Amino acid sequence: MRRKVAGIAFIVGSLYYLIAEAISAAFFKTSLINTYVFHTISELGIPNANSPLSWLMNSGFILIGLMLIFAYFCKFKDCIVKNKIICSIFALITAVGVIVVGLIHGGNPLTSGYHTLGATMAILGGNVLLILISRSMNEFGKYQKTTLVLGVIGLIAFWILFFNMENIYMPVFERLSVYTLMLWSFLSGIYLLKE
Repeated sequence: MRRKVAGIAFIVGSLYYLIAEAISAAFFKTSLINTYVFHTISELGIPNANSPLSWLMNSGFILIGLMLIFAYFCKFKDCIVKNKIICSIFALITAVGVIVVGLIHGGNPLTSGYHTLGATMAILGGNVLLILISRSMNEFGKYQKTTLVLGVIGLIAFWILFFNMENIYMPVFERLSVYTLMLWSFLSGIYLLKE
């Protein structure tokens, strides 16, 4: 039963996040395509005239963080056979980071440092978590290989993002490094439901 509940939590969290972002982007100040290509996810969460549904985007951040904590510690941690402590630490770092992003908005000079820290915890910590998980389970099957590939793609996208902060296409790499986590969360839900 706990396995099913955790699986549903993973799926609900990832889908809610993606839907919340899509709706928030649709109501952003510019076209949907321009929003996804030229505006960061964090911009969707800043409460101002540019993003009238910032509350929805921030609820997506907070919910995916809470769902990750719940699903991981409710059942997924039992799938880890090696590196249990370090995986749990990175799961917490990732979840707390994304919750911080939802609670502390970017764009404010007084708090932007905390927002950036939360984003780094979520993106870098999350993709490192995927790589750790892929090598810490009992087998190295299709799910584990997919998890490893997602983690590597996410880390590469993060480093491209990190060294190209002024590039106009930086939001594309930001989303790529975040979507690896959302896809993994969805696949993990399916993995738990199928087992």
